[in-house]
Amino acid sequence: MDFTTALIAENAAFADLLRDADLSTLVPTCPEWTLEQLMRHVGRGDRWCAQIVAEQSMEFIDPRTVAGGKPPEGRDNEIEWLLDGPRKLIDAVAQTGADTEVWTFLGPRPATWWIRRRLHEVVVHRADAAIALGRSFEVDPAVAADAVTEWLERVVIQADEEGPAGGDRPLGDGQSLHLHATEPDLGEAGEWTILGRPDGIALDHEHGKATTALKGPARSLLLAVVRRSTAAGEGLEVFGDAGVWDTWLARTPF
Repeated sequence: MDFTTALIAENAAFADLLRDADLSTLVPTCPEWTLEQLMRHVGRGDRWCAQIVAEQSMEFIDPRTVAGGKPPEGRDNEIEWLLDGPRKLIDAVAQTGADTEVWTFLGPRPATWWIRRRLHEVVVHRADAAIALGRSFEVDPAVAADAVTEWLERVVIQADEEGPAGGDRPLGDGQSLHLHATEPDLGEAGEWTILGRPDGIALDHEHGKATTALKGPARSLLLAVVRRSTAAGEGLEVFGDAGVWDTWLARTPF
């Protein structure tokens, strides 16, 4: 997948939702946020990542200190500010070098890591905006599937850092969760099996039986795993122990 092209397209689709919207509208999936706050969050986030990459920083940078972190006055200027965020990140990656390691919240990663991260950040927040405005949310199945993968990869890393299974671990030792996207063209990219182990959780793309399984379109699986909608609301088929799914959601906030 061309993450750079996808990031630009998804950011533009997000901006289009906001172009004529009432930005004081509350966003129910981001409690206490308005569309204006959501817009600022995305636009400043892109610039924050761009600054990390441009400076080849190996330390956290306070997002509140990022240059140009607030949009200019006027809707057209706000939209242009929003659209310019990904360009700044993409240019920074090109200048720094895609493979140059920089700070991330998961430890040092290649600079290009941030492009994929920002792509899936704006995908989910576009869903937030669409929900707030009562608009439909559609996304390319391949993008949705990779968003699920990227999210699960981060959950696995964070769970491994928490130590032995138990406590707040999203899956206990021996428990498993399988997600199955119904788009046939996705192949293994649309299959995820997460297995609880004594020392963490593991992820693979194989088809198989699990303690709990969910089946449906990649878009619907994404909205469910990031808690923007429910399995029932998306019409997902749920098999096995539904309590495992409930615990997973409770312990994996976006």
